[in-house]
Amino acid sequence: MALTPVQRTKADVHTDEELVARARARDEAAVRAITTRYNRRLFRVARSILRDDAEAEDVVQETYVRAFTGLDMFRGDAAFGTWITRIAMNEALGRLRKRRPTVDWETFVETRPQAQIIDFPVSAASNDPEKTMAQGEIRAVLEKAIDELPDSYRAVFVARIVEAMTVEETADLYGLKPQTVKTRLHCARTLLRDTLDKQLGPTLANTFPFGGHRCDAMTAKMVQLICR
Repeated sequence: MALTPVQRTKADVHTDEELVARARARDEAAVRAITTRYNRRLFRVARSILRDDAEAEDVVQETYVRAFTGLDMFRGDAAFGTWITRIAMNEALGRLRKRRPTVDWETFVETRPQAQIIDFPVSAASNDPEKTMAQGEIRAVLEKAIDELPDSYRAVFVARIVEAMTVEETADLYGLKPQTVKTRLHCARTLLRDTLDKQLGPTLANTFPFGGHRCDAMTAKMVQLICR
């Protein structure tokens, strides 16, 4: 059974340490709270490595199995979020090694299925077909641009920008120096900016559309106001 909005709000006030202590005793509410808190992060990190939605979801499930059955191994040397995210990262890299046995974190090879990384909020959907179409087009361009980043840049970008992890959290997760995280993020942003400029530049003339039913409604309103 999924958490209700009230239960989710209450779960958010508990620290990871409190939830882990309760989860060790197989407290169902704590397990639900932890999974709710980390589902998206784990999926996005796995997805940034594997670029396959179904396999990334499998990684998330396997990560939770390993984490919850191995909570006694969590000593608190690192933050719980970093610990469980590293499990997901290693699981994803392990699956990638099965495709290419020589792969490691710094050199893991590229595959290119379509990304599903950035989600517009559900509330962004509207009855305006122009707005919906424009959002869909922007999302497709963003996902493709992120997918085409070099692997090490993409992973840092997803952690820092898409998942809003701090520089220190990202550095700890991937075993990098903070300055390396900053450098890779800067490079990722530069590459994205260049890519988006090339792809979106020709379409800027079509931004802020005011056609379709909005145009018709305005015309009808003005006719009603001025001509009658």
